[in-house]
Amino acid sequence: MRWIVWAQRKIGDDWIRERGLSHEQSAVLVYLVRNPGVIQRDIAQMSRTSAASVSSLLQGLERRGFVERRTEPGNERSKRVYATPAGSELIAGFDTAMTGVEETILAPLDQAERATLRALLTKIAADLPQPTLS
Repeated sequence: MRWIVWAQRKIGDDWIRERGLSHEQSAVLVYLVRNPGVIQRDIAQMSRTSAASVSSLLQGLERRGFVERRTEPGNERSKRVYATPAGSELIAGFDTAMTGVEETILAPLDQAERATLRALLTKIAADLPQPTLS
């Protein structure tokens, strides 16, 4: 299991690194594309990190033009975070790339073996905490 997870992570990290992003930056961009207008506290909760770390990460993405923080009319203290079109474009294709990784990893298995593996992994995953990245 570790070897498979390592291989999947390695290929995913290579895809992310080709775009000049860290794993954390890409996770935040994917989250913002799927959840536009969240507050920093939501990002900290999703990434299971501190508000200070999120602030630093967002500053880096903001400098590169990949995210923007906007204040709410009537509430200048609260800022909502959005992926910019450049940030959305940069991360576009991530899901497709990860599907390709899965296909590469599962290539030695025929369809029946894949179905069995999926059934077994689904059974295992049912008892694990659900991921927070949406």
